[in-house]
Amino acid sequence: MSAFSLPPSLSPLLVPALQDRLVLLINHVLSRETIAAQRLRPLAGRGLVVHLHGWPKLLPAVPDLILGVTPAGLFERLDVEPGGQGHLRIEIDASNPAKLALGALNGATPSVSVQGDAAFAGEMHWLMDNLRWDIEDDLSGLVGPLAARQLAQFGRALRTTLAGLIRRMTPTAAGSAA
Repeated sequence: MSAFSLPPSLSPLLVPALQDRLVLLINHVLSRETIAAQRLRPLAGRGLVVHLHGWPKLLPAVPDLILGVTPAGLFERLDVEPGGQGHLRIEIDASNPAKLALGALNGATPSVSVQGDAAFAGEMHWLMDNLRWDIEDDLSGLVGPLAARQLAQFGRALRTTLAGLIRRMTPTAAGSAA
């Protein structure tokens, strides 16, 4: 067992739990925009595999996220990869996880490769281009609008700081790898 891998007894329990939480977050964002669910409803029963391509070997392996579209126009996590026609496979360039995470925080669309059903791919492209999580709005329901605004400002400042750190570290990391 490498220093970075999860103990074998935790991995089968932890990974599905983390993926389930991610699906809940995705569905939360989808449910805030009624047009998103409306666009997904006709695709009910189709499957989607999200694969992180180029994930660094030094980090713990990340299994594929396998999703199915529900009749409500939301997603559910599946245990097995869908077969047959009408399905989609999305490979996200994850060769630089820090850059990928920062891009996600900034709302940037990652570099992706798509294989499968063209209509499904078009809807997923639309979702990636048009849906954003309004964290400040969600926080205002929990802590009130003023505290939510302050937390959001702190989050934006933290994001900017992390972006600067990553930009400064990237040339150093590339130079030391040569």
